[in-house]
Amino acid sequence: MPDEPYEYAEWKRCRVNLDYHIEIAKHYYSVPYSLVHQEVEARITQKTVEIFLRGKRVASHLRSTLPHRPTTIAEHMPSSHRRYRDWTHERIRSEAAKVGPDAETLIDVILRSRPHPEQGFRSAIGILGLVKRYGQERVDAACARALLLNARSYKSVAAILKNGTDRTAPSAEEAPILFHANIRGRSYYN
Repeated sequence: MPDEPYEYAEWKRCRVNLDYHIEIAKHYYSVPYSLVHQEVEARITQKTVEIFLRGKRVASHLRSTLPHRPTTIAEHMPSSHRRYRDWTHERIRSEAAKVGPDAETLIDVILRSRPHPEQGFRSAIGILGLVKRYGQERVDAACARALLLNARSYKSVAAILKNGTDRTAPSAEEAPILFHANIRGRSYYN
């Protein structure tokens, strides 16, 4: 007699999507990202989902019943995605608020100005990373200067810090902008 009882399994052919997941019963399971666009076979039991490529198992997951949700293994992600997987809109905004009001406003503007807010994650996280090198006070001042200049990128804030213009008073060209009546202020973006 076998050590374990027979377990019923279904097989399904799937094509790996651009997001390196396959869909099984309205739930998404990750596979190694190098398999994008390839056809794989899934073995589905009551408890597990195993994914095979040409007979070799490439992934295994506990089965989930949550519809339209992903189950993702970090090793399946490309390194560029792994870097940002723990960041959410709330976490980015919370970290920006810790830096200062101008950093919070600039990062909110960056996230809102993109067609998809996630496209602003790289700039926002980069700006937050400048705190390690320059400190919160200088980064917040650089964000204030970037807001004056209508600059909405990591490169702009980094250049302001590198050139030290965060430590100087606004120039004559920038000063009228600073006190212009149409400036909405940070409360406008909340």
